Amino acid sequence: MGRAFAAGLAVLAALTGCTVQTPDGEGERRPPVHVELPGSTPSQGRTPAGGGATPRSAPPPVDDKPRAAPTPPRVLWSRGDTGRDVRELQARLRQVAWLFEGPTGTYDEPTQRAVSGFQGKRGLPRTGKADAVTWQRLLGMTREPGRWDLYLMGGQQADPPDARCRSGRVLCIDKTSRTLRWMVDGRTVSTMAVRFGSQGTPTREGVFSVYWKSRDHVSTLYDSPMPYAMFFSGGQAVHFSADFAARGYAGASHGCVNVRDEAAIAQLYAQVRNGDKVVVSW
Repeated sequence: MGRAFAAGLAVLAALTGCTVQTPDGEGERRPPVHVELPGSTPSQGRTPAGGGATPRSAPPPVDDKPRAAPTPPRVLWSRGDTGRDVRELQARLRQVAWLFEGPTGTYDEPTQRAVSGFQGKRGLPRTGKADAVTWQRLLGMTREPGRWDLYLMGGQQADPPDARCRSGRVLCIDKTSRTLRWMVDGRTVSTMAVRFGSQGTPTREGVFSVYWKSRDHVSTLYDSPMPYAMFFSGGQAVHFSADFAARGYAGASHGCVNVRDEAAIAQLYAQVRNGDKVVVSW
């Protein structure tokens, strides 16, 4: 009877794929470990009959479609552009010590190098072009430039001339716009940026006249060169200033009217005569 029962179990196992354990040494039967019916799917985490690897779900399909390249940021200014916005860009680059020239208002080679260096330092593409991303990063690191930051090295427009400048030969000097107009009979011959004295040594205002010209003058009081000096009030004169040319409005004179453009004042010096009128006004 026992042998017939065991044989029957073996046949059943062969037909159903059932794994059956034989009686243990105590004669007791242990419960089946695993039962699979033909055609059924093996349970997760179990090894199917035959010892094969556990089937895994199929990998997701691969998307092999070409992806569009990211759109580069919009370029705001680049080499050759001019204007007030370029001047502000240059003023802000000066604040973070990437530019040491200007502002000039012209996007030139030094500006391009400064933008490229600023971009590279911050992990941006070094295009040398001021794009929207570069500009926003620069805005976050700098303050709003004032008027004399934008025109640190000159280039500002002159205000309308004082009424006292509209006749004769006149050096028409305006402290508000920091400019000098050389005028003859109401016509402006040339205009240039100028710098004045500090609060402690202010440039005097009023109507004067040129009383002495000295091409290679050196100040006896300050022992400093005053080329193309045209004296109009005591020791105050219109003259070229190498310091103004180098530092712009970051400095001041001891009361003289400084000119930073040497070529411009050389031409002016050649035209001005002793006795010509000088008007200094706000």
